Amino acid sequence: MVMIRAIVRPEKSDAILEGLLEAGFPAVTKVSVAGRGQQKGLKVGDVVYDELPKELLMMVVKDQDKDFVVGTICQYAKTGKSGAFGDGKIFITPVEEMYTISSGFKES
Repeated sequence: MVMIRAIVRPEKSDAILEGLLEAGFPAVTKVSVAGRGQQKGLKVGDVVYDELPKELLMMVVKDQDKDFVVGTICQYAKTGKSGAFGDGKIFITPVEEMYTISSGFKES
């Protein structure tokens, strides 16, 4: 299993969640976050906004579903056909173990 963490534009998160649900991946945790990427924020006149609002989407999927889920996120998160700065990043990490708290059941 792998954990997928996607940092995306807030206005894209509902479309991403709907796309994942339609694709059969309903389990997602969403957290509002703020940060900046390689563009170092946004400058408007003399004001620099270096903490831009983003959404962090987290989910755990089977190894064989990773590429499909990443593709689905990219499809709904991309701005326009070629994308734009600030569309986000996706991070993949291995999950060694996972338990359901209510039952204590170890999932594999």
